[in-house]
Amino acid sequence: MEQLQIGKATLTWLNGGVNFLDGAAMFGVVPKALWSRKYPVNEKNQIELRTDPILLQLEGKNYLIDTGMGNGKLTEKQMRNFGVLEESSIETSLAELDLTTQDIDCILMTHLHFDHACGLTKINGDIYIPVFPNIPIITSDIEWEEMRHPNIRSVNTYWKMNWEPIQAQVETFEKEIQITDQLKMIHTSGHSDGHSILVYEDGADCFIHMADIMATYGHQNKLWAMAYDDYPVTSVHQKEKWMEYGYDRKAWYTFYHDAYYRAVRFDEEGNLIDELKRKRYEYV
Repeated sequence: MEQLQIGKATLTWLNGGVNFLDGAAMFGVVPKALWSRKYPVNEKNQIELRTDPILLQLEGKNYLIDTGMGNGKLTEKQMRNFGVLEESSIETSLAELDLTTQDIDCILMTHLHFDHACGLTKINGDIYIPVFPNIPIITSDIEWEEMRHPNIRSVNTYWKMNWEPIQAQVETFEKEIQITDQLKMIHTSGHSDGHSILVYEDGADCFIHMADIMATYGHQNKLWAMAYDDYPVTSVHQKEKWMEYGYDRKAWYTFYHDAYYRAVRFDEEGNLIDELKRKRYEYV
């Protein structure tokens, strides 16, 4: 597992699963001739994506940023359609750090699409139960509302099995919430109406978790939005705002989905100056 120390914060990437999705969908209207220079693509026009939660350890507490693909919850058809080759093994990852799910103090959900929220619950007999019982789960109020009342488009990604067992644990916010003195969660909309990002600042130390409005390093260009985005113009404007903010501070940008980079850092002009790569192995 890769780790990154940013000021007082320790970030560790857990194993949340891997899937392959259509590259054109992930890069929207951007021509393949352009995006394929930034992110590798296979002969089926698919790109490899992780769904790896980040364990954030700060001031003696353990925060989990999103929860992975889950395990044993997808049908064979869903596994095939979503290109899932590996499901989550978060409990194993935590055990390697001498932790259990009971050691997590709070879960920070950037949004609640299935590839981020399936790790919240698991099958127990013929019912679903929380993976992290009695632990606060924070997300925006807009996201939580749509999770429970999806529209004709979002019904394919907001699933009852992911929200019903944990509804008593959910705490929502409107515009932003201060998690600690250094860490806040900010509603952006864009990828989903309730999508949020995380911003950590402690003196000169800074990281920004853009979640799915900059899903991979290949999405650095502020105009490159996914076809999956419900509000792509909002994604573009929010990306522009937070890229400029981070460039000025030489902030780290952390990734949940990128199969090649865990985090990158840019200078004031947007040039790459530092990186944390993921240890890779090839899938057969």
